[in-house]
Amino acid sequence: MKRKITIIGSGFSSLSAACYLAKSGHEVLVFEKNETIGGRARQLKREGFTFDMGPSWYWMPDVFERFFADFGKKTNDYYELVKLAPAYRVYFGVNEFITIADNLDEIVNTFENIEKGSGDVLRAFMAEAKSNYDIAIKDLVYRPGISALELVTIETTKKIGQFFSNISRDVRKKFKNEQLIQILEFPVLFLGAKPSDTPSFYSFMNYADFGLGTWHPKTGMFDVVRAMESLAQELGVQFFVNSNIEKIIVENKTAKAIVVNGERIESDLVLSGADYQHTETLLDKEHRMYSEKYWESRVFAPSSLLFYVGFNKKIENISHHALFFDTDFYQHAKDIYDEPQWPAEPLFYANFPSLTDKTAAPDGMESGFFLVPLAPGINDSEALREKYFDKIIQRFETITQQNIKENIIFKQSFCKNDFVEQYNSYKGNAYGMANTLLQTAFLRPKLKSKKVSNLYFTGQLTVPGPGVPPALISGKLVSNLIDKQFLKV
Repeated sequence: MKRKITIIGSGFSSLSAACYLAKSGHEVLVFEKNETIGGRARQLKREGFTFDMGPSWYWMPDVFERFFADFGKKTNDYYELVKLAPAYRVYFGVNEFITIADNLDEIVNTFENIEKGSGDVLRAFMAEAKSNYDIAIKDLVYRPGISALELVTIETTKKIGQFFSNISRDVRKKFKNEQLIQILEFPVLFLGAKPSDTPSFYSFMNYADFGLGTWHPKTGMFDVVRAMESLAQELGVQFFVNSNIEKIIVENKTAKAIVVNGERIESDLVLSGADYQHTETLLDKEHRMYSEKYWESRVFAPSSLLFYVGFNKKIENISHHALFFDTDFYQHAKDIYDEPQWPAEPLFYANFPSLTDKTAAPDGMESGFFLVPLAPGINDSEALREKYFDKIIQRFETITQQNIKENIIFKQSFCKNDFVEQYNSYKGNAYGMANTLLQTAFLRPKLKSKKVSNLYFTGQLTVPGPGVPPALISGKLVSNLIDKQFLKV
């Protein structure tokens, strides 16, 4: 039976769910508060420059292929992928950097040249990481987080020790060179927690990095948003932008409607891909599953200070993705998680999409995207933003040995206050709730409300967790639960 389903938000998880639910025959309406769809993956176009405002790393290409295959499609039906070579570069100082190639053999050689004997160790580490990837990404993450038993398989019982150790400890047992250790710890930062708080099993992120490589949609990550929008529209989904959701109407403990810009929109079922904590504020208190105390007790992924910058010249000595680890990695982590404060000497990430995508900047110019991870809930002001922009640009100039500040012709910042205002993000977190041991799978906020019938959730604060590939999976998981509910009726 065809049902009317209203979806709050248009990020990757909402787009995914919309496609699956429309395929199942439902009438699906997606409401987005901002003027364009995509959630945190929106696009910024200014003065001839184009920027992805949020996600910029395309990892786990198999998850994207699996999504489109569910609809009889392929990614290349909608967008073209470029494998980045090199994948990225990590800077530790002036004329001191490590380049990560686009294939494991070259990466093994790089490790061996830096630390004798580490090449073979890396191969063994990657074999284990691939095994974890096959278990996690091809199976476990496609389970809805209803029961602890979902994690109990023949394969996971063999790896039980990896759930009670951590990435940092595991890597340090195998490698001695501090720079190589930091490179191996880096991928789990996408999961939103310190390597020392991330279970060893999550080494599958290292396979996503070194094993599957780093890719780039030809004209940016927004290509994926456009692709999913196009697929959704082919399936009959309707999109409404500039549509702020003010309330979820509950009658007889059942979600009946949403209020959008003052108008009541009737619905057989409400699905929210917006920030989970914010969504619950759209309900009267008696209908909320999680208290403010609960949210305060959770470990959230960092917020971010972002700068979108247009330069009137080409930038030298740089790669598409670049990590600047020339300051204390662990002190910065402490400033995010242990003693929240603005870091004195922040690590930062720089992305130059125009090196790969010629449409990202006018001829002879460069588009740059800079990111500093910050503690969620931190104080945010224009003065602090400018102070930290000066910090990272000065270091960038020193390390890459060139002057670029005087060549800036466009700059726009985005930080904690913007995450709150534009995405209703709890404490301005940039990408959800961290995947720590106690915030994994069935221990995360639930996809289905236990207090309100016909109310569901999807996205980075629920199952399976932060990141774009998990968001696609989250949309599939919640749509499966909804289909099962309607089959019972």
